Amino acid sequence: MKFQWRKWDGSTHWRHECVYLGSDEWGDWLGQPAGWRSDRPGKSLTVTGSSVTLVPAMQDGVGFAHSGVTSPDFAVTVNRNHPKGMRIYIDLGWDIQWSADGSRATGIDMDLDVVRVDGPSGTWVDDRDEWAEHSAAFGYPAEVMEQLEALALDLEDRVRAQRAPFDDATADRWLDALEALRLEC
Repeated sequence: MKFQWRKWDGSTHWRHECVYLGSDEWGDWLGQPAGWRSDRPGKSLTVTGSSVTLVPAMQDGVGFAHSGVTSPDFAVTVNRNHPKGMRIYIDLGWDIQWSADGSRATGIDMDLDVVRVDGPSGTWVDDRDEWAEHSAAFGYPAEVMEQLEALALDLEDRVRAQRAPFDDATADRWLDALEALRLEC
């Protein structure tokens, strides 16, 4: 299966080879074992460590993050053995959804990211420069910008506090399940 990001203007962005692992109260979990590929125009890489990605569940027609949202606005990737110590990488997005046949998750990458690195760097909101540049270039609607800026700060707080599903134990369960599959590239 694939997780396909695009940009606000419809242009192709990252595409990740993944395997569907299952779901829990937080949403659907995808896995990407070491050796699988991630590509975007102009860049291709083979991942060196396992990772899992959470696509948050809808709860009573409301996105996971906060009330008033009609779709999940982010995808959380948790890495194991990342070469730079990056444990959590949250892509803030828009219109994240599953294809009708369930073979692909898609979404609009909205530039802002929340990152947690094990070590002194800690947790922060990343790519504010890209956010500013693309909001002007693509004409992001003001209400979308407001919602995602607030969400970025909320997620930063939750990641820093390591509240589920942003704690290690929640993702480690899915990372263990991924590695037990012993998938090859």
